[in-house]
Amino acid sequence: MPTLAADELVSLVRSVFPRRANDRALAILVDVPRRAASDNPAWRERRRLAREWFALLDARKEEIPLAEVKLVAYADVGSNNADLPADGYRIVGEMPGTADELERAGERASFESVFASTQLYLAPTEYSTTAPLKNAARRFGFRAATMPGFAAAMVPALRIDYGEVARRVDALKTRLDEAEHADVRFRVDGKAEYSVFFDLRRRSAHASSGRFPEPATAGNLPSGEAYIVPYEGEAGPASRTRGILPVEADGEVVLFDVRRNRAVKAKGRGRAARAEREHLAQEPAYGNMAELGFGVLGDFGLQPIGEILLDEKLGLHVAFGRSDHFGGAVGPKDFSSPQAVIHLDRIYIPQVMPRVAVEAVVLGYPGGREETIIADGAYLIF
Repeated sequence: MPTLAADELVSLVRSVFPRRANDRALAILVDVPRRAASDNPAWRERRRLAREWFALLDARKEEIPLAEVKLVAYADVGSNNADLPADGYRIVGEMPGTADELERAGERASFESVFASTQLYLAPTEYSTTAPLKNAARRFGFRAATMPGFAAAMVPALRIDYGEVARRVDALKTRLDEAEHADVRFRVDGKAEYSVFFDLRRRSAHASSGRFPEPATAGNLPSGEAYIVPYEGEAGPASRTRGILPVEADGEVVLFDVRRNRAVKAKGRGRAARAEREHLAQEPAYGNMAELGFGVLGDFGLQPIGEILLDEKLGLHVAFGRSDHFGGAVGPKDFSSPQAVIHLDRIYIPQVMPRVAVEAVVLGYPGGREETIIADGAYLIF
């Protein structure tokens, strides 16, 4: 099973978090299932990995250099990017199997106190912590690498040339910052054509290169993407985002009717389409077009492994739901409950959606200038 040796792990922390004068503590955050029935082998392995990383880094902390390494566990929040609970537990012994055992396995600590005393975070969790950690980072000034669904199969993605990754990501961010819109064109089963016009006005893009040199930042690791939240209409003028977005799920293609940056209908006759219609009816905020993302790691020979953390970095992706952690307007207040909060990426690469091909992505700039940055699923700008 691929793993990181102690030297590699120390080197990774140094690379991801370039040294700042006030760095003294790193915490590894990990969620623990509330119920044994919700656990799974990958989750158990991830908790074991978090405990192993803690032991290795704690033994070598002076080489980073750090004064302290912590392992903080908490009861799972039940969905990706939902807010964290009020308290976690600093583990002092073995990793507990369920949340009921946290009190015996560690010392209770409020996340307020953890965030105030810790400058660096690695978060190999079952449910993504990207949204809450981005928001908390802005408040407390820390740096965090979120690793939802991290698996041993992702280790090769931690060994690539992140200098070249950063160059490509920055080239995309520069273009997205200038662009007023993106016209994304799809072809389903080699025949039917669909497109979505994404309104990119009033927005700045984000570069996620796997390195966090500046304070008050959080993002994914492994990484390698530039992304932007389409304009959601919160500033007055209605969003111009519109079109038909095809999404393949379990072999079925669902057609989402997007208007004013919201998917309002899910067309199709199969089980997936029915489920999507029910989700949209129950949680209209789920239909928000929360992110237009451009991953670059597919060009480095990496393959999808069935985990969004890595797979979204391989190519084009569009996310539904929460966007406030990326600078958008849709957040937990727009959902029916904390457990209903979601940010879900749809990934447009052949291995994930073999029936849906990205025919072209055309950016539109001020003055009417256009640039095709993707054609037939391949980047044209690198």
